[in-house]
Amino acid sequence: MRLKTLALALSTAGLLAAIPAAPASADGPWPDEEPWPPGNCQQGTFCAWPNWAPVNSGPTETPSLVTTGPWTGSAPTKTFYNYTTANVELEYHHAWQDDSTVITHCATPRGNIFYLQVIVTKVNWHGSC
Repeated sequence: MRLKTLALALSTAGLLAAIPAAPASADGPWPDEEPWPPGNCQQGTFCAWPNWAPVNSGPTETPSLVTTGPWTGSAPTKTFYNYTTANVELEYHHAWQDDSTVITHCATPRGNIFYLQVIVTKVNWHGSC
C-alpha cells in the first residue's frame, strides 16, 4: 500500500511538471541560459529520449521519437523537448502499468522532462491543450 501511495505522490507532485513556457520566438533558437536545452532535437520538431539528459547540454543520444506531425506508436520516454511554437498533446502510460491507463499531457513550447519512465503512445500535433 505504501508503494502505491508513494507512486501516486510522485506522479501527482512532479511527473508531469514541465519548465514553464516562455513566449515563442520566430527569430531562432531558445536562449543559451535555458536549464534543459533541446540537445540534438531540431527546431520545429518534437523529440523524446528514453533516458535522462544532462542539465545545461541537453540530450545527445538517439531519440526514441522525433516528429513534425501526428504520431502513434510506442516510445519509451524520460526526457522530451517540444522545440516548436505550438502546444503538443501527448498520450502515455507509466512503464510499470499496462496500456489501459492512458494519461494526457500538454507539452507547451520548450516543455520537457518526465521524471519517471513512461511510454508515449500518441502525439496530437497542435493539440487542443
